Amino acid sequence: MILEHIGLSQINGSLVVLEGVTEASYDEMVTMQLDDGSSRVGRVVLIEGDRCVVQVFEGTRGMSLQNTRTVFTAHPMMVDLSPEILGRTLDGLGRPIDGMGSIYPVCRRDVNGAPINPVSRVYPRNCIRTGISSIDCLATLIRGQKLPIFSGSGMKHNELAVQIVKQANVADGEDFAIVFAAMGVKNDVAEYFRNSFAEANVMDRVVMLLNLANDPIIERIITPRAALTVAEYLAFDLNKNILVILTDMTSYCEALREFSSSKGEIPGRKGFPGYLYSDLASLYERAGILEGKQGSVTQIPILTMPGDDITHPIPDLTGYITEGQIVLDRSMDAIGIYPPVSVLPSLSRLMKDGIGAGYTREDHNPLSNQLFASYAKVQDAKALASVIGEEELSPSDKRLMAFGRVFEQTFIGQGNVNRTMDETLDLGWELLTMLPRAELDRVDDAILDKYYEPAKERAAQHGITVA
Repeated sequence: MILEHIGLSQINGSLVVLEGVTEASYDEMVTMQLDDGSSRVGRVVLIEGDRCVVQVFEGTRGMSLQNTRTVFTAHPMMVDLSPEILGRTLDGLGRPIDGMGSIYPVCRRDVNGAPINPVSRVYPRNCIRTGISSIDCLATLIRGQKLPIFSGSGMKHNELAVQIVKQANVADGEDFAIVFAAMGVKNDVAEYFRNSFAEANVMDRVVMLLNLANDPIIERIITPRAALTVAEYLAFDLNKNILVILTDMTSYCEALREFSSSKGEIPGRKGFPGYLYSDLASLYERAGILEGKQGSVTQIPILTMPGDDITHPIPDLTGYITEGQIVLDRSMDAIGIYPPVSVLPSLSRLMKDGIGAGYTREDHNPLSNQLFASYAKVQDAKALASVIGEEELSPSDKRLMAFGRVFEQTFIGQGNVNRTMDETLDLGWELLTMLPRAELDRVDDAILDKYYEPAKERAAQHGITVA
């Protein structure tokens, strides 16, 4: 039996309090009828005995303590799911906003999802090619992985996200789709995402969820959960390989902090709630591959580090949960290198099991190790040059400096170019020909004979100075 509760006990910001409520459930959805005949949607966020606190999505402006009528729906927030959802643009709650009509659901699912049983997980293998050399070669994205991008305010993470959506793909013949969720973005940024995907003709494989900066914070908290619910349906019901891009997780965490503060919870580090770690884990751990299913869910959460501080709670806790990170560098961004990926602090912990013979190419792992090692030596040479001047460096260090400049300008700073995996690996070898073979100590002789020597001729043709 559905009961209608008339009147409210308190109104505090976007929260309303009802008393005398029995059999309500945490996260249960409610509908509220106002005096003017309009209705609003809310969610139960706190239960204390027969006292119930409801967060109203559209805010409490114009609500009456005496006459507001509240009905509890007996179910949590649900998302309508159907194969036709591909190519649609939804709001932060999963409702269509593209003017193409309603989604006629095959099923409806709880946005909170369910954790994947570790016993049911399949170890992630096979890579997702992004077309970006610094990621594909040095921090390879593996199917079923969660690999965040750590950026900073004002940097080109939105452009990078669009480029990944345009270029990302898996092996030929396998179904691939992208769920793109933007949280707390301004109208011009949302329009940029819409136009970019439309101009690139990729919307037919994208489901886009947009939560704007002026939308309610409770909607922002639900947006990534709605996106992951859509992704799980496409992956495990329709057997597709799904890449989920969540931007910007900092907006999500700040909404969570505001929501926690409004409930009067005791704050933790920098004002964020003490359960921030477990809340982020409930999102990130929904990535993976299930035994007996052909599909997969891969995540790229994008977050802007406040003050470029990688020890801030949001990137800090994200790094604990996820399997690596891609870090963007502000100094590279300032001199026009795009994408400004900082190679040395970036890593993919699952990379070793999804590259090499049978996955990408046999030389991928040794080439990646050598590029890392050589670029690390470049930083030592730069530090020395800042003290004694580049003219006073040894011939070996001068070669390293020259290698570092070309590596940053051509390999990392590729611009909006879509490179195949073979093109990326071949370019890596061409750059290594700037260094003497004797200095390449991370690669065995058989691989050097097969790839280093032929690369010398290609490097000369491309104007690269061979050692």
